[in-house]
Amino acid sequence: MNENIPSMQARILVVDDDEAIRDALRLILEDDYEVFCVDSGVKALEKIQKQAFDLVFLDVMMPEMDGIETLKRIRAYDKQLDVIMVSAVDRAQEATYSIKLGAYDYITKPFDHEVILNRAEKVVEKRSLTKEVKFHRSQAATDSWKNTIISNSKKMANVFDRISKVAETSSNVLITGESGTGKELIAKAVHTASLRKDHPFVAINCAAIPAELLEAELFGHERGSFTGAHKQTIGKFEFAHQGSIFLDEISSLKFEFQAKLLRFIQEREFARVGSHQTIKVDVRIIAATNTSLEDMVKEGTFREDLFFRLDVVPILLPPLRHREGDVRLLADFFLERFSRQMNKTVNGFTPEAVEVLEAYPWPGNIRELENLVERMVVLGSEKRPIDEKDLPFDLLFHNESLSDAQGDRDENKGLMQARQSFERLYILRALQNCRWNQTRAADLLGIHRNTLIQKMKTMSLNREKPEE
Repeated sequence: MNENIPSMQARILVVDDDEAIRDALRLILEDDYEVFCVDSGVKALEKIQKQAFDLVFLDVMMPEMDGIETLKRIRAYDKQLDVIMVSAVDRAQEATYSIKLGAYDYITKPFDHEVILNRAEKVVEKRSLTKEVKFHRSQAATDSWKNTIISNSKKMANVFDRISKVAETSSNVLITGESGTGKELIAKAVHTASLRKDHPFVAINCAAIPAELLEAELFGHERGSFTGAHKQTIGKFEFAHQGSIFLDEISSLKFEFQAKLLRFIQEREFARVGSHQTIKVDVRIIAATNTSLEDMVKEGTFREDLFFRLDVVPILLPPLRHREGDVRLLADFFLERFSRQMNKTVNGFTPEAVEVLEAYPWPGNIRELENLVERMVVLGSEKRPIDEKDLPFDLLFHNESLSDAQGDRDENKGLMQARQSFERLYILRALQNCRWNQTRAADLLGIHRNTLIQKMKTMSLNREKPEE
């Protein structure tokens, strides 16, 4: 046996009460494998529970615990471990029974050197291939979350780094960010990148469930526990066992329910509504909020101890307006997706349209951009790009414009003066969003360029000192 690279060799366990048989198998196998020998089924089970093996050669006839019983217990402990049964006589019924119980093969004594090596090689190759497939599937699943989040922003790079780090743990995560920033997408990414990826991801919008029903929704309930409970129902926490549960809008939880959630997080156990039986589960909690839980703690509307339990690993999602370069990237992504869904050919965005999109602050964030692009594809013409003329006016004159107008407004201002003030702001915003290109701004406003120039002079609008 090559002692220099034991970790690279497959590990084989030989189980036989006959020392001569153990030595014979060791001699055949030890040049290619790391071989361990024991003389009973009991010792074999102890060895398997302490060390990982790729293959077991197991004698059928042994005192105390025979090979068939040992095989059953090995399969109960590890269904993936391959076992080759070894017998002094060729018994077809015994061989068939062994295979039914999960044995990989059945061979008889005396051994043929080549047969032993051939069987071992096939098992090890099979296990190696299985491990490789699992590894690549695992890597694909781990990396797949990166393909679901579209961004080149440096600020989002910090979020990606945090996802990769927290995925290696089972720590609770608190995602904060404005509405529409994609908090559930980040929660799914944390789950997909983690070891829990093969188990359920359960999402709950805490604000969408009436407070009096939330406990039953999360913990489940017994039949007859309340009006309308016609049958036993498993709760979301129980359903998410070994996976992740996403509690969106966690800030909406009633104060009295917060104590029950805190106890669950501390103990990882609960009882269904109407039952006293305790149920233990293993789940990672990923919570999200678009409000400041710290402020709510100060106001006394959110438990401080619950906040600390949830905020083990915080992830702050930046708003779209702070993700430089992502508006264009996301707009193109959504355009391609909706064009494909609707079987339409929309030839991108004009540079002027992109400028308007990038200048808009996107108060609704990614969700607002997605909805806008869907509308543009629905209303857009085939084989023509989306131009700034196609965009709704509220992209030019958004809430910031309205608040500016309100800030300048005097309650006693006359109708004529108010109209002039609004017109001036309207033209100013058009010029700003068109980068002071007078021809484009006039076209956007639906007036002649000469008319715009005259109004700019009358209103003292100039690029050097634009008035906000």
